Amino acid sequence: MLKFFRKIRKRLIVEKKVSSYLLYAIGEIILVVIGILIALAINNTNEDSIKNKKEQAYLLGLKDEFETSKIKLEELIRVNKVSYEAAKSIVHLMDTEETPSEKLMSQLFVDAFAFDIFFNPNNSLLNEMINSGSLKDVSNDSLRIRLTNWIATMDDIANQEKSLAEQRINNVDWFRMQGYSIRTVLDNTGMSSQLGIRKEKESISNLSALNSIAFENNILLFIITSLSTETEHYDPLMKHLDDILLLLDKEIEK
Repeated sequence: MLKFFRKIRKRLIVEKKVSSYLLYAIGEIILVVIGILIALAINNTNEDSIKNKKEQAYLLGLKDEFETSKIKLEELIRVNKVSYEAAKSIVHLMDTEETPSEKLMSQLFVDAFAFDIFFNPNNSLLNEMINSGSLKDVSNDSLRIRLTNWIATMDDIANQEKSLAEQRINNVDWFRMQGYSIRTVLDNTGMSSQLGIRKEKESISNLSALNSIAFENNILLFIITSLSTETEHYDPLMKHLDDILLLLDKEIEK
C-alpha cells in the first residue's frame, strides 16, 4: 500500500501538481498513523491476554490454597469444640453427687487439654504475591482488599490461640503441681501402651481434683477462652474465607 502511494507521489511531483501531492502526502501520513494504531492495539491485546493468563493462574492457585485452609479451619473448629465440651463435662462432674469413674475423668482430661489449637493456613502463594508485588495483578478490587486483610487477620488469630494455649497449660500445670497423676490419665486412656510405658500396678486416683475450686476456676477460664476463640475469631474467619472463595470463583473463567 505504501509502495502504491510512493508511485503516485513521484508522478505528482513530476507533473508539478502540488495541491494534489499535499493531499496524497496527508493521506500517506494518515495511513502510517492508522498502521501504528493497529499495531499498538494488537500489542495491547497480546499484553492483556498475557496479563489475563497470569491472573487466572494466580486465582486458581489461590483457590486451591484457600480450599485447603478451609478444610484445616473446619477441623480446628471441631477439635476446639471437643476440647471445651469435654471441659464443660468435667465441670458437670463437679456438680454431681455421683462418683464418676476414673476412666471417664481421665478421658475427659485428655479430650479437654491434650490438643493444641493452632491455625496454619496455606498462604505460600499469597505471601509470594504480596512480597513480589504481584497482588496488583488481581483486577478485582474487593478480592484484592480481602486477600490483604486475610494476612493481617492471621496475627489476631495467633494472639487468641496463644491465650487459649496459656489457659490449657494452666490447667495441666495445676493438675500435676497439686500431686495428681498424669500416669493415671495415660493408663486409663490407653496412651501408656502407645508410648511403650507399662501400666502402674496401683493407680493414684485423680477424682479428688473434682472438689477443688482452683481447678474449677481454671477450667471455667479455659471454657470461656475456647468459646471466645470459636465465636469471636474462628467463625468470622470462616466467613472471611468463604467470601474470598466466592470472589475467586466469580473471577475464575469457566
